[in-house]
Amino acid sequence: MTYIPRNAESRLQHFASGYPVVVVTGPRQSGKSTLVRHAFPDHHYVSLEDLDQREFAETDPRGFLNQFSGSAILDEAQRCPALFSYLQTRVDERQQPGEFILTGSQQFGLLSGITQSLAGRAALLTLLPMTYGELQRSGKIGKNLDKILFDGAFPPIFDRGLESHPWHGNYVRTYLERDVRQLIKVQDLGTFQRFLKLCAGRTGQLLNLSSLANDCGITHNTAKAWISVLEASYIVHLLPPHHQNFNKRLVKTPKLYFLDTGLATWLLGIQNYEQLSTHVQRGALFETWVISELLKARYNSGETSNLYFWRDCSGHEVDLLIDHGTHPSPLEIKSGQTINKDYFKGLEFWQKLAGETAGKAWLVYGGDTRQIRSNVTVLPWHEINSEQIVDENTSHRSQ
Repeated sequence: MTYIPRNAESRLQHFASGYPVVVVTGPRQSGKSTLVRHAFPDHHYVSLEDLDQREFAETDPRGFLNQFSGSAILDEAQRCPALFSYLQTRVDERQQPGEFILTGSQQFGLLSGITQSLAGRAALLTLLPMTYGELQRSGKIGKNLDKILFDGAFPPIFDRGLESHPWHGNYVRTYLERDVRQLIKVQDLGTFQRFLKLCAGRTGQLLNLSSLANDCGITHNTAKAWISVLEASYIVHLLPPHHQNFNKRLVKTPKLYFLDTGLATWLLGIQNYEQLSTHVQRGALFETWVISELLKARYNSGETSNLYFWRDCSGHEVDLLIDHGTHPSPLEIKSGQTINKDYFKGLEFWQKLAGETAGKAWLVYGGDTRQIRSNVTVLPWHEINSEQIVDENTSHRSQ
């Protein structure tokens, strides 16, 4: 198995030079364990998935930590939340940067433990599946956009040379068996899998919990709880509407996006990448891919999301607003290979409303040519990692 270098590694090392605890969280199989073991080869490694180690940590947490004379990696640390308060005592005594590297796949147990016991002592880094740039540099993929959407970006598919379609099927089944049952009481796994498929069919759409619940045959509260679990497990991302109030008739519901298009294509029943070129969901999957790439760039730099969407009740919409703190930058996403003047309507409407506060405008599309049109940078999909779109360092453009 070949290690594919990750963009997040430099930020991980930076955090470890200043914090006694660094926490790497993200979905299962996103490469967390591989990353931390590669970045810290001299750290003692323990997985709390191991029943013996977990029992040791639960019954004698002090003894468990005292076995490490130096630094350690604790994999799947959310399995033993009782450890966090003992970790606090240990790191306060030693004051050693990078002493403990924790990984975890579920936000619920991991982040609540950090908030309660390790606040101010721990840095948090979120690792999603690989970026297009990481895969491209590794030589593992080409420039067939449909195949990229179909395969997704989970590391095992590429570093082990696996077929993506059966891998995603196994991932869903394993996820259902191991994780969901631990977080919520799912009596009927078939119903939950149907819920997952209905969610995949709504990627890129406003989240309508009532409709989702009705179509799945569950209650509104159950749908809300299940969405929370998918979000906490990094399967989906809820993109919030932008809060700046140009007028009061704004949509206030979040949009639902999967964080990996390969997982979404499996749930949609797409059998091979050739089917994607004419599939009704291709545009939504391309939008999902672009947003996941931008989220990865943000998370890999150790930051939280600064991505929003904007839509008013009259139907005017911008796919993304990137909040740079002093100004927002609008970004439109179009899967077509040919640039159409209609692609710019949402951007032009929003720019008129924003006036002097508008930042640099972007259009990411499914074609191959980079252009500048009407003060909009038109970026081909394969250059998505070539620009600092989500971390703009230059001063904003005035209209």
